[in-house]
Amino acid sequence: MPLYPEIEPYEHGMLDVGDGNRVYWEVCGNPRGKPAVVLHGGPGSGSNAYFPRLFDPEAYRIVLLDQRGCGRSTPPASAYETDMSVNTTAHLIADLELLRRHLGIERWLVWGVSWGSVLGLRYAQTHPGAVSELVLTGVATGSNAEVALLTRGLGKLYPEAFEKFLAELPEGEREGNLAAAYNRLLESPDVKVRERAARAWTDWETAFAALPPRSVPRYEDPEFRMRFARTVTHYWGNDHFLGEGNDEGVVLRDAHLLKGIPGTLVQGGLDFGNLLGVVWRLQHAWPGSELVMVDEVGHNAGAPGMAEALVAATDRYATGR
Repeated sequence: MPLYPEIEPYEHGMLDVGDGNRVYWEVCGNPRGKPAVVLHGGPGSGSNAYFPRLFDPEAYRIVLLDQRGCGRSTPPASAYETDMSVNTTAHLIADLELLRRHLGIERWLVWGVSWGSVLGLRYAQTHPGAVSELVLTGVATGSNAEVALLTRGLGKLYPEAFEKFLAELPEGEREGNLAAAYNRLLESPDVKVRERAARAWTDWETAFAALPPRSVPRYEDPEFRMRFARTVTHYWGNDHFLGEGNDEGVVLRDAHLLKGIPGTLVQGGLDFGNLLGVVWRLQHAWPGSELVMVDEVGHNAGAPGMAEALVAATDRYATGR
């Protein structure tokens, strides 16, 4: 099942969400179609033109936004003076509700990738009446165990890259929560310290997340690199702002709250998040959900097989209201 053609937004704007933040949003597709909102990954990545191609533009009214500090939203997380204390999961959920009401939408399908799946799940658990369906890929739940796997556990698989990753930290910071330790570097008043930390963080993510030749072009942009590294370590280093009991996962614990919301989980068989069984456990704890596994694919929503499965899911939900 091929991707839909690229389309341009017919409406866009900057939404004042408070705390000095303005969130960029845009809408494309059919103005009278089924509403769907797209939640990008990271945290810190920003939206892109690929996401709308997963929806039938004749059937859907597709809403994209750049979360606080990301993409075209202001102020950017890459700016040292940007206050990150007002960039939390609760703030992002409140922004979604403000945008939904601003656009006059009663309920919408929530599509999320990676961090966007964490945000989408928590949004649906706290605002179930606003969510018609969920389509999630690169599924994560934001638990501390997942953060520990990605920042320390994978070091056994990539020892050379991990040694370089640890080397950027002071010796006394190489135990415990490595994301929090890196976030302290990224909040340093010394611009050189921040720049080295952002490069080291994205080098580590490239080592375990990218396929050969181990290259992620967007990480070569210094502004993106800083924005991404600062935001992701801010969330990963603070329990994803999900509250107490997040060692095994608040989102997974509350999966029963999703009862009544249909959902499709599309997961690459080689996604490292599978090592903890998170997506399998989520699907079994969530009545009315289905899990679609795509062989020989990692953490990549654009890989062959993944796109087809995601389009199949949105097509299937297109007629529901």
